[in-house]
Amino acid sequence: MNSVESIAKLAKTGIWGLDNILSGGFSRGHLFLVEGAPGTGKTTIALQFLMEGARAGEKCLYITLSETESELRDGAASHGWTLGENIEVFELLPPESLLDAEQQQSLLYSSDLELGETTKQIFEAVERARPSRVVLDSLSEIRLLAQSSLRYRRQILAIKHFFAKFGSTVMMLDDLTADVADKTVHSVAHGVLRLEELAPSYGAERRRARIIKYRGVKFRGGYHDVTITTGGLNIFPRLVASEFRSSFVRTRMSSGIAEFDQLLGGGIEAGSSTLILGPAGTGKSLSVIVFIAAAIARGEKAALFVFDEELGLLFDRMKGLGIDLDAMQATGNLFIDQVDAAEMSPGEFAHRVRKRVDEDKIKTVVIDSLNGYQAAMPEENSLILHMHELLQYLNRRGAATFMTVAQHGLVGDMKAPVDVTYLADTVILLRYFEALGTVRRAISVIKKRTGAHESTIREFRIDNRGLTIGGPLDGFQGVLRGVPVYIGEGKPLLEERFQ
Repeated sequence: MNSVESIAKLAKTGIWGLDNILSGGFSRGHLFLVEGAPGTGKTTIALQFLMEGARAGEKCLYITLSETESELRDGAASHGWTLGENIEVFELLPPESLLDAEQQQSLLYSSDLELGETTKQIFEAVERARPSRVVLDSLSEIRLLAQSSLRYRRQILAIKHFFAKFGSTVMMLDDLTADVADKTVHSVAHGVLRLEELAPSYGAERRRARIIKYRGVKFRGGYHDVTITTGGLNIFPRLVASEFRSSFVRTRMSSGIAEFDQLLGGGIEAGSSTLILGPAGTGKSLSVIVFIAAAIARGEKAALFVFDEELGLLFDRMKGLGIDLDAMQATGNLFIDQVDAAEMSPGEFAHRVRKRVDEDKIKTVVIDSLNGYQAAMPEENSLILHMHELLQYLNRRGAATFMTVAQHGLVGDMKAPVDVTYLADTVILLRYFEALGTVRRAISVIKKRTGAHESTIREFRIDNRGLTIGGPLDGFQGVLRGVPVYIGEGKPLLEERFQ
């Protein structure tokens, strides 16, 4: 079977991320289970699945046992959707005889009558519509009517074999309200998709999806971040950097400051990552933004993802240092994204970065800072894994990535909230130190995988001319400890160099 024939046998879901983790979509003619607690997005996925089929001219049927047709159409309207003529909604109601109190006493349990009548109505609706795609919402109603696991399994098998006669692709929804431990449908279904909702101690709820089972298909396993917005449900596939390879020329990129380039051994290589460490106020943001200014001056494009600082304040602050980010953004060469870590999942953030790099051919990416990025993570180990995949991906795309991390403390022994120094190809260290009664700043490169670099420590200043770096502080010992000892001769500091 060639790839074209294989794709033709798949029913796309209308959700790019879901099709991606399913390796193209649902296998036609099979029964699939979508399970999750109320509010996780099952109905939204189902509607998008049917609308995608309707767009392709397929006949679709939505069988609802738990919601009224009016509620379903109102839910679709909230996303701006209108269920067209190719989508029939069948609202399955209990027969009037079963609602009559005078007929409740019988030798048969009322649930036996209801289950048989419910199944009969489902079969009649399918025979009448003969749909290509079917949604059955929800299995909890059938499970409650069946009462026993054996009857429930037999009923699901009967429904499965009935749909198979028509070649329908069936999505069964289960809200897990009847019996969470019952895995009967897992063994019957061709594939199982689970949706989950997590409630962090602060911030918006987080949703995620996982393919538990998909017979005969190599799907993308693990958890994938999910969001529900006006317009539908979005799934952001877990990034696997090893799947992306591209060839590029590993050129050297200048910072635009000669002394900075000297310290770095000539500049930063394309397809590498750089981490700038330092306490608050040392100039980490400015140190990475100078690379953005240099890239745009070369005629390239750059992207800046800001976690911590409000954009208006950042623009004003940089303008006072001689860098006009507003003008760079206005020309379309600089893409700036204000990221709210409390509202965004790491998977969605990685998707935003990928989209910018792939669609806009960006070669300079700045993430300021990883402290804010860490706030979006459930635990530190997840941050390391996410950063590993994202940096590997950006490196393979030939982008130069710059990250900042704020360390705890001001002078002396300082610690970072998370250690990602081993992931970065280049590590730049910024420090405060005291000399002659004033607080000064020092910069050094402590690691560079892609070539040689200076092992010296240089003093730098931040003023209305931006970032200015002096010569090596070869007359001092203990600069990185914060209180150095001067052992040289003459003027050791940089007043004369800044004239």
